[in-house]
Amino acid sequence: MNNDFNKKYYKIKEVAEILNIPASTLRFWENQFTIIKPKRNSHGTRLYTPSDIETIKMVYYLVKEKGLKLDAAQEQIKHNHSNVSQRHKTIERLKKVRSELKAMLDALHSLR
Repeated sequence: MNNDFNKKYYKIKEVAEILNIPASTLRFWENQFTIIKPKRNSHGTRLYTPSDIETIKMVYYLVKEKGLKLDAAQEQIKHNHSNVSQRHKTIERLKKVRSELKAMLDALHSLR
């Protein structure tokens, strides 16, 4: 999941591709989590900001990675938002470092 967002708004298809989850999951989570509120244009198309995407990444972390049920994830976000957000950001950073280290290791192995 890349953190380099260069647009002001993203359509649901783009967000689904960025997060590697179905658009139907995004629509479902929008109904389940009060913190996911994308803007809509005059045609009703959902428009997600980079901030919205970060929020969805936090939900993804709680539901998909930690395995929390939706109501438990909602409670975590509601009562401990800053801690959950900080933990999620830390894990994202660690994954990036792991990826970079793996790339370095692969490069070293290819030199042999």
